[in-house]
Amino acid sequence: MDATRRQDGRNGRTSARAGLPGGVLGALAAAGLLAGCTSSGGGAVRNVKPAFLGAVTRTSYDGTSDDLLTAGLGKTGLAGAPPAVAVPAWPTVAELRRLAIYNNYRGLVDMSPKGGYGVLYGPNIDVQGHDTLGEGKIAGTEYLAYDDDGSGAVNVTLMVQVPASFSKASPCIVTATSSGSRGVYGAIATAGEWGLKHGCAVAYADKGTGSGVHDLATNTVDTQDGVRTAAGTAGKDSIFTAALSAAELAAFNAARPNRVAVKHAHSGRNPEKDWGHDTLDAVRFAFWVLNEQLADRLGDGSASVQLEPDNTVVIASSVSNGGAAAIAAAEQDTEGLIDGVAVAEPVLELEAVPGLAITRGATTLTAAGRTLYDYFTFANLYQPCASQSTRAAGSWGIAAVLPNPTLAANRCAALRAKGLLTTDTLALQAEEALDKLLAAGWQPESNLLQATHYTLVTAAITMTYSNAYGRFGVADGLCGLSFAGVDAAGAPAPLTAAQLALMFGTGNGVPPSAGIQIINDLDPAGPTVSALSVSPSTGAKDYDVDAAVCQRDLLTGTGAEAGRVRAGIAETLRTGNLHGKPAVIVAGRSDTLIPVNFNARPYFGRNRMVEGAASRLTYVEVTNAQHFDAFIDNPALPGYDANLVPLHSYFLQAMDRVWATLTTRAPLPPSQLVRTTPRGGTAGAAPAITSANVPPISDAPAAADLITYASGTVTIPD
Repeated sequence: MDATRRQDGRNGRTSARAGLPGGVLGALAAAGLLAGCTSSGGGAVRNVKPAFLGAVTRTSYDGTSDDLLTAGLGKTGLAGAPPAVAVPAWPTVAELRRLAIYNNYRGLVDMSPKGGYGVLYGPNIDVQGHDTLGEGKIAGTEYLAYDDDGSGAVNVTLMVQVPASFSKASPCIVTATSSGSRGVYGAIATAGEWGLKHGCAVAYADKGTGSGVHDLATNTVDTQDGVRTAAGTAGKDSIFTAALSAAELAAFNAARPNRVAVKHAHSGRNPEKDWGHDTLDAVRFAFWVLNEQLADRLGDGSASVQLEPDNTVVIASSVSNGGAAAIAAAEQDTEGLIDGVAVAEPVLELEAVPGLAITRGATTLTAAGRTLYDYFTFANLYQPCASQSTRAAGSWGIAAVLPNPTLAANRCAALRAKGLLTTDTLALQAEEALDKLLAAGWQPESNLLQATHYTLVTAAITMTYSNAYGRFGVADGLCGLSFAGVDAAGAPAPLTAAQLALMFGTGNGVPPSAGIQIINDLDPAGPTVSALSVSPSTGAKDYDVDAAVCQRDLLTGTGAEAGRVRAGIAETLRTGNLHGKPAVIVAGRSDTLIPVNFNARPYFGRNRMVEGAASRLTYVEVTNAQHFDAFIDNPALPGYDANLVPLHSYFLQAMDRVWATLTTRAPLPPSQLVRTTPRGGTAGAAPAITSANVPPISDAPAAADLITYASGTVTIPD
């Protein structure tokens, strides 16, 4: 084993294994204390495949016809039309991979040059921020494997990409755990791109969510490479197969035909509880891969261990749920695998933190912190009604997402009838609903985003997580909801052969997606798409208020189902202890999906309460930034472009700052508010962004822009 002692900016850590004789190393390996290593005698250590890994596939890409970052599409192809599939019902593995990279890339960043693509970021932009890389294709090798316990029921997809530019002399690994519920390529545009450009190996994980869709009518599933296969044939190679016997499947299909089961919702495993573990396993996989590919060989031909945590820089990174996984991994890291953390808009599961207050200007929120399921079920109730508030007038994209205001008005009336609002006119009810969101902790900057977020994400995530936390299966039909393809009338219908075959490349893990819709199975007229259905208790089309109330009751109620959901939530809570690792969290003040008052702000305070002076966490809050950069220049959502800037720009800066700290001992910047300047202009036709719109994170912010913690209070500049 290489006994090199790497200190640099890594908190002075030196190798705990350096200098140990081979016999001691062998004893430790035999005891299971040295993951991926075993002594071969004479002090050398053999690289041993981790036990959690299944079969490993390796594919090399030349960087011309195909590559690691863009699947051969390059900067231009990623910004263009979807890549062609010769026979949509029978796509090749390469076509599925290309489609997955294309859709995942576009799902995470603004792809318009006016918004910054190809100008401030993108495959063509080098690590200095200059347009020098042409199409930005990156040659290298890609490794895929399942992380499983042997049952085939876990099957978390792990991937390691090793660029041709990787240097054994200055090795580095970046984690890129998927954002949202996406498949294994679900962070390629963010942490993946940054890592590959810097010559680092990138360790990906799909977090046990991914693109596993079991079509129950045809009994077909996705395999690891995306190919749709009969469930019986796929066996343990299936990304996800619903836990139904043949008899149960037949009975389910007879009672509820044309339904699908989705891994994140229906695996019965509450995958979020393992996101940190999955990310750490991805790092372990990366070390094994790097030594297999690059280390010296031993006398028997096996690889030695030369690249290890003590001589390799490892940054845990990603955005959204992937950022949550990075934070969880850093908290759970007992082996010294991770050196630093850089994340954007992470989900940070916190219950109310006793004694912690958050002050912004004249507003103070006490006992700050709420779990994802808490604030999503709250938003799921009130967002449709709040969209009709005068303060939400002109909500960006509302004409596309809430074209019929009658349904929103019906939701207001339903909430009043159920005692969840107290006022008696639509106008007052809409104001009351928005007041409830603001009092709970949403920022006023979210008022014009509530409508689009409700339709595009809130209902979908609420359904998925209610099932996941309570470990409910597809047959449980929780809150009267299911997933299915639909016909023109909105009734459940078979997905087409092409929709099923391309699901790996087009789906994002949380329907509505790739032709799959949420179905209200309790509509008195028969199952229909939930957003247009009639609620049994009201007899009105009100965005299925009965399901929304049911989902909220799973948090606040006293029944057995609620107990299951709360138990699942408890398995995901964060501690706030990053063990002194240098870290940067960036978040947008206007984030309506993962509001800063429930996540980044209280986590910053919790970390200070837990770590005190040992904390090395910097929190950067960005004005005029929110969760979905991909919405900014979407022509269906005019107004996002004129009023918001890409948070991605600050994620890249966070990565750069942590990298500099770990490699040159450069200090991290103070916690701060970055005040950006929107592009302005006409909604839907905003002028092109410039660097002046997105000023850099400052090493010496003005006193009025500092974010501070003292005596149980996080103070945020107004």
